[in-house]
Amino acid sequence: MNVILFGPPGVGKGTQGEKLAAEEGISHLAMGDILRAAVRNGTEAGMKAKTYMDAGKLVPDNVVVSMIEDRIAEDENGGFLLDGFPRNVAQAVALDEMLSKRALIVDHIISMDAPEQSLLDRLCGRLICRACGFGFHRQYSPPQKSGFCDRCGGELYQREDDREEVIAHRLEVYREQTEPLLGYYQDKVGFSRLDASGETATVYAALKQVVKTQHG
Repeated sequence: MNVILFGPPGVGKGTQGEKLAAEEGISHLAMGDILRAAVRNGTEAGMKAKTYMDAGKLVPDNVVVSMIEDRIAEDENGGFLLDGFPRNVAQAVALDEMLSKRALIVDHIISMDAPEQSLLDRLCGRLICRACGFGFHRQYSPPQKSGFCDRCGGELYQREDDREEVIAHRLEVYREQTEPLLGYYQDKVGFSRLDASGETATVYAALKQVVKTQHG
């Protein structure tokens, strides 16, 4: 099974995508994680990407397309879930061309959305462990000991692109550049929209129903 999951920052793509990929036995290809790994490893593409990520801007298409093509090439036999890619129509076209070249198809294209204030609340409260990368939330899933990871004891921090002013810009960029994807995908086989404003378990149940209905 090959899946595209897209939506605004903070809508829950990572949480839902990781769970669905694990349950279905496919690779969870989170564009944000791929980019941050490249930054952490100091690759040329990673350094280019960092300047854009820190400002809450989209990383240029040529950088992300080359990264995602490499990852799909590694995982194409077992199925994949794309989380955070494509982010605009140009990337969607490039993805279609890439998959066609590899004789691969996308089974599900799912657009997630939630009210903007809900997205701001979710993102402003996110905390990440510096050591193991595990995520917490000040309001929804706080650590047992303030400032420290429950799993490994590492220090928790707020990502630069999760500051409120950066988040507001990220949402503005999304509305301008990524929402046109709805027009590109809405008439394609396997496309559906998902209300992601509810509790995590409720949203996941709805996501599973979409996949089951379309795939069954």
